[in-house]
Amino acid sequence: MLRYVNTGVVFSEIPDEVTLSINISNCPCHCPGCHSSYLADDIGDELNELQLDEFLGHFGSDITCVAFMGGDSEPARVAELSRYIRSKYGIYRIAWYSGRTAIAPEVNPTDFDYIKIGPYLKHLGPINKHTTNQRLYKIRPDGEMIDITNRFWKK
Repeated sequence: MLRYVNTGVVFSEIPDEVTLSINISNCPCHCPGCHSSYLADDIGDELNELQLDEFLGHFGSDITCVAFMGGDSEPARVAELSRYIRSKYGIYRIAWYSGRTAIAPEVNPTDFDYIKIGPYLKHLGPINKHTTNQRLYKIRPDGEMIDITNRFWKK
């Protein structure tokens, strides 16, 4: 069962978006130095379609994007929830932050508008450093993945 611990409206996770960030627990990645290590535990409430309806009913047009922060223990379920949001609401862009080095084979990238992949590696730094291994991709409708990581880097 996919569980979430908390949510927040954020402005820095996805460039040019006001994002509802949903922090998903039971992370199998266990990145040393992770800023959200509490998400490794299987804690929180079930994240399902009814819960998403509640979130989106509450935030409505105050947000432009929904980001699943984690969910690597159940990537197919994250993709299923993304498809649900897209089919029911159609107005939100959808992002997924994965700590894996590659997109899970059971996930179709076109289920998302953005996908971030890569574990946090302290010696390479977070996504806002030029040296990072993490990458944020904008997913085109044809499935082409455009690397937009440099949008996080200060000029």
